[in-house]
Amino acid sequence: MSSSIPSPLPAARPHSLAEDGYAIAIGCAFIAMGLLLLKQANLVTGGMAGIALLLSYLVPASPSTLFLLINIPFFLFAGRAMGMAFGLKTLFANVAIMGVGLLMPAALAIARVSPLFAALFGGSIIGFGILAIARHGAGVGGVGVVALILQKARGWNAGRTQMGCDILILLASLPVLSPERFGLSILSAAAINAVLIVNHRPGRYIGH
Repeated sequence: MSSSIPSPLPAARPHSLAEDGYAIAIGCAFIAMGLLLLKQANLVTGGMAGIALLLSYLVPASPSTLFLLINIPFFLFAGRAMGMAFGLKTLFANVAIMGVGLLMPAALAIARVSPLFAALFGGSIIGFGILAIARHGAGVGGVGVVALILQKARGWNAGRTQMGCDILILLASLPVLSPERFGLSILSAAAINAVLIVNHRPGRYIGH
């Protein structure tokens, strides 16, 4: 008589350094592409990406460059709270986002993009970029790092924590955006957080 006891799951194998680097690079490319789409549609979103986009409408600098600059204070915090490896990977990710973001306009020129498409697709690929980076032991700084720390320490869902912070960031964009663009910016933030809420839960992912 065969046993009905399910076989145990295989032990999780830590990602190699090459796997971490590859996944983080893809995540950075997703985030840079999402920022490009949102910038082209004159939208904002949540998190540090939203702050970078908002500032890019006020100062002559690219969102990817601003993304790195406003995250500088969080690198030491990330290293102390989550370990030196996490801090170094987070620094690498942010430098890569800036580098890819500066190079991308030379490789891809977007003449026109639907604001609705930019909000949904741009927000979603930013979310998947953050997810890829988080699953390989890094963060994108700022709100994302705080959300991951709270998830690790207290079990708070990273997506929901980030959504609360995103509301405050989006409210700050009200003087800059039209009502239509503001509504679409909320949609882009929801798209980012929906990816994290559905896919980034403690215990769901058996990789390291």
